[in-house]
Amino acid sequence: WISFRSLLLVSVLVLVGFLVGPASGGNILVFPGEFSHWLNMKSLVEELHRRNHSISIIVPTGSPSVPYNSTQRRDRFNFISFLEEFMHFSMYESAGASLWTKVSVGFSWLRRSLVMQKQTCNGLVRNAALMSRLRDAKFDLVLWDPMSHCGEVVAQLLQLPLVASLRFTFGAVIERHCGHAHLPPSYVPSSPLPYSDVMTFGERTTSLLINLLMFLWSCSGQSTTVCETIGRTDLWLIRTYWDIESPRPLPPNFRYVGGLHCKPANPLPKDLEEFVTSADSGVVVVTFGSMVNNLTTERAEVIATALAQIPQKVIWRYSGPTPRSLGPNTKLLHWIPQNDLLGHPQTRAFVAHGGTNGLYESLFHGVPIVGIPLFGDQSDNLARVSRRGGGVVLDFNSMTSQEMTSAINEVINNPSYKQSILRASAVHRDRPLTALQEAAFWVEFVLRNGASHLRLASYELNWFQYYSLDVAAFLLVGALLFCCWRFSDCVMTSCLRVDSETHFTVDLLIPQNFI
Repeated sequence: WISFRSLLLVSVLVLVGFLVGPASGGNILVFPGEFSHWLNMKSLVEELHRRNHSISIIVPTGSPSVPYNSTQRRDRFNFISFLEEFMHFSMYESAGASLWTKVSVGFSWLRRSLVMQKQTCNGLVRNAALMSRLRDAKFDLVLWDPMSHCGEVVAQLLQLPLVASLRFTFGAVIERHCGHAHLPPSYVPSSPLPYSDVMTFGERTTSLLINLLMFLWSCSGQSTTVCETIGRTDLWLIRTYWDIESPRPLPPNFRYVGGLHCKPANPLPKDLEEFVTSADSGVVVVTFGSMVNNLTTERAEVIATALAQIPQKVIWRYSGPTPRSLGPNTKLLHWIPQNDLLGHPQTRAFVAHGGTNGLYESLFHGVPIVGIPLFGDQSDNLARVSRRGGGVVLDFNSMTSQEMTSAINEVINNPSYKQSILRASAVHRDRPLTALQEAAFWVEFVLRNGASHLRLASYELNWFQYYSLDVAAFLLVGALLFCCWRFSDCVMTSCLRVDSETHFTVDLLIPQNFI
């Protein structure tokens, strides 16, 4: 159990070097997420600044991924080690764990996340100097990633419009029950289940149970004002799109902007360009995301052996000890210009964990994927690409070197994978605005007009009105009363008929001389 006592609860307001725009621009307060969440939101923040909006970013002291000038020790930020525990279980232990263990670990992680969220939020809103500074700044809007803490609370305290940017929440509990998005589990799988929208009976059962469990968990021990506070979000920017997403009914204030960080490739650094252009059979790019820098020795050796057996050159983002089986065709780097490599004409395949950012960059540039999901939504993301024929999915714990080599050769040498990923890329690109332009447009739309006219009337209903339970109760009582009336009427009619017949029979049996 991680002790949260050393968590730095007092957040700091950080201006990340953006200039204040002209009077026509808005004044936006940003609560970003960490790691890949920040990399995604950074694109939107930079675009809004380019459009002359003033941007202020607020993060906990010791943020592991949002850069700013701070002398605080970042190793005091327990969120990192807390998340690493969950990642280690997902990567190395969950495959052999029972369903009950998986569910228990998942809910334990969610509970601990909630504890950390409450502590961080308390540290922020109880900081009188910081809250006073935020009020004096006269912000116009709050842009918030639900992975971060307290953006929705600050927006309510400051009475500001709120725009949320997210990929999903577990079981879509926030989208369904706070955002009132109607996502029937019969054909919209509860996230992050890797099912299609056409599910078997067993898959629909699992989807429904996950939905119910997450709803019950969200209701247990929590104030209803939490969901009410989140529910006042004016606009939801969902970081996926209809290129890999399945259709579903959505409120008008939900906008799908997947791939907003995607952009054309820039030239590579000179050393990388020389390495890439010297590859006669092309290049394979390998990375497991911003949160996984190294692997166990055994898994690293399996991957290195597989990469050494392909004819392509390999660029592998990896920070662990150099594997003994590393081939001469493989170049290890602590950091890679991922988007620029994927956009290079020499790139033949992308071996990755299936994070949303990397997946959309691969789709944007039309590069087939060999997916090795590790945790979170990655299995779901890669299943979507696989169903569309754009890649192959392997199991991280059980895959062998030969299986990985075969998968890479398959997506490179079988033209159907390239054709499929190019079709999805065409769908992704064929829109009136780029994803980034659309996201920025809707943020500016809320600044100009608000979004109250896009909110469903269901927000004004309590839970029994929302599910029409009061109407059902009225109709049920009415039906019962009607049945009771009909029953009593039938009984009375039957009794009268019997009584009448009895009297008639008695009259016939009385002799005339007795009258």
